[in-house]
Amino acid sequence: MPNLIEIITNEMKLRNYSVRTIDAYTRVIADLYKITKKPLRDVGAEEIKNYLFQKQNQGLSSQSISLMANAINFLYTQIYHKADFKKLKHPKKTNKLPEILTRDEIELLIKQTSNRKHQTIISIAYAGGLRVSEITNLRIRDIDLNALTLIIRNGKGKKDRLTVISPRLIDDLIFLMNGRDGNGFVFESERGGKLTTTTLQKVFHNVLIKSGIQKNATFHSLRHSFATHLLENGVDVRYVQELLGHSNIRTTQIYTHLTNPALKNIKSPLC
Repeated sequence: MPNLIEIITNEMKLRNYSVRTIDAYTRVIADLYKITKKPLRDVGAEEIKNYLFQKQNQGLSSQSISLMANAINFLYTQIYHKADFKKLKHPKKTNKLPEILTRDEIELLIKQTSNRKHQTIISIAYAGGLRVSEITNLRIRDIDLNALTLIIRNGKGKKDRLTVISPRLIDDLIFLMNGRDGNGFVFESERGGKLTTTTLQKVFHNVLIKSGIQKNATFHSLRHSFATHLLENGVDVRYVQELLGHSNIRTTQIYTHLTNPALKNIKSPLC
């Protein structure tokens, strides 16, 4: 099994897959091996379907199941080259609206975060619409405090993009970056090196509980809230698309469902 993981990892690196995708695929393959308890080359179609059914019954989202299907398809078509393997079809995506935090809730989260570095992390995630992995990979050289912009390098889809930051963050960012090498990570761990995404997600979860906000919000809700609040401010959806780094404007347009004034002005018939 370790050899197979190494083979998959090297093959994906050669094809320029992101570190995040490589990690996700190899975790799925390792889990499939753990569940089936047999060489994966010998695992049949029914066993694979049962594996996915089991994950679905555990409450995993359609997006997670799709990722697993992609990983398994990659293994059998690109590594094993099995001619008789029928590629797994992806489940239909759920059309859930994203969890949005209000502006007051964002301010509450920031105020309830006592650690200055953690407070800046939450602030910059909302201020620029950043993914959690983009924050952990953010380097000092990519922030321009004069222009109030930052560059996300090698983001989702291997794309670079420019986004904005708030003047409120200038003092905190100077405090974190002052005197350090431009290649260094903006948000370093106490032992040096970048923070993990798990650490940031825990930070958010803890401050959400501390704030008493009764929403099923995650760190990614800060990015959702950034997009929604920009649209509420009248920013054109095409600019929001560019700031978020979405390839397809339809991905961005989901936020317009949350800001539609015509819907919000409708009064219930219940008097």
